[in-house]
Amino acid sequence: MSTGRSSGTSAPSIAIVGGGLGGLTLARVLHTHGIAAAVYERDASPTARDQGGTLDLDEASGQWALTAAGLLDDFRELSRPEGGELRLLAKDGAVLLHEPAPDGGGDRPEIDRYALRGLLLDSLPRGTVRWGRGVRTVAASPAGRPTLTLADGETVAADLVVGADGAWSRIRPVLSDARPVYSGVTLLDGQLEDVDTRHRALAQLVGHGTMFALGDEKGVIAQRIGGERIRVYSTVKVPRGWAGTEAVAAKRVLDLFPDWDRALRALIADSDIPLAPRPLHALPVGHRWDRVPGVTLLGDAAHLMSPFAGAGANLAMLDGARLARAITSHDDLETALTAYETALFPRGETAAALSAANLADFFRPDGLRRARDHFTSYASPGGPAQESHSV
Repeated sequence: MSTGRSSGTSAPSIAIVGGGLGGLTLARVLHTHGIAAAVYERDASPTARDQGGTLDLDEASGQWALTAAGLLDDFRELSRPEGGELRLLAKDGAVLLHEPAPDGGGDRPEIDRYALRGLLLDSLPRGTVRWGRGVRTVAASPAGRPTLTLADGETVAADLVVGADGAWSRIRPVLSDARPVYSGVTLLDGQLEDVDTRHRALAQLVGHGTMFALGDEKGVIAQRIGGERIRVYSTVKVPRGWAGTEAVAAKRVLDLFPDWDRALRALIADSDIPLAPRPLHALPVGHRWDRVPGVTLLGDAAHLMSPFAGAGANLAMLDGARLARAITSHDDLETALTAYETALFPRGETAAALSAANLADFFRPDGLRRARDHFTSYASPGGPAQESHSV
């Protein structure tokens, strides 16, 4: 096992900032190699925030990470094979494409985000995640032992600080001046509950997986998730700040879909939760930084992109597992970080470029046709490896 420190000392002290999927995967894989890490999470508890919709995990990334974490069998028990169904509709409700779920979920079975996060949390020793411990700043050191300043003023020094803290990372500024840029597209996030009882017609419209309805440079995207729920993302091109930071009234959103099919409008109007605005931001495609001793990034903190390549969660988990493997297979920490980042940069660039291209294609005037061609090519024999349908 690598120590990442001078000869004769114990394993490196590692502080992971952010308790999302990437940070938890890193902590779990390190734990399987006998290396403890502390995860600093600003949320007060695992249930402090809604965890969103469903994910499909790719064999070469998310599932590879779970294999490294020793959790693949547990994941399969929690996954929802039926969630791989795909429907593409026009704004008048006409079905242009229907792909049934692959047998057994195919090579990208679905899992609800909250269930996956719970699986990772349950796999860690008690006390690994320090809930309610947000980070204010990090100070790098030429000696390679950076110091975190927590929101309450406490300072924590570590051999390695990993920024796994998402789009607005507090760790990224130590490495890079890059900031996320608004894409021009905002999701309005809603949810229908008890759909098999209260919203049967809408449940049939969406099916068991993901439904895309596109037209007029906008969309209604719905995902069936566990607990008889449907997650709905109204997707619109609006100026920065159009939605503000508070919930948006359903009528205001519906005014952007005036001549859409009644059932598609009902997916918006009948939401059982307030419509929460999610402006889509992205870091520059190809974002990278020079090596700074004792500090690195993973997931959205490193390569934030839109959800339209279905790569964000998969890459975050792969980053975490790959970083853990680099730490445990190199003789010193800086060599491990160099090896990790050398692979991280092109991997993130490829996914970010695809995500940006899909976002642009799906919300063009001819976005429906482009989406149909896109999904058809990925489903056809001999076509590219299947891409995620999750948002």
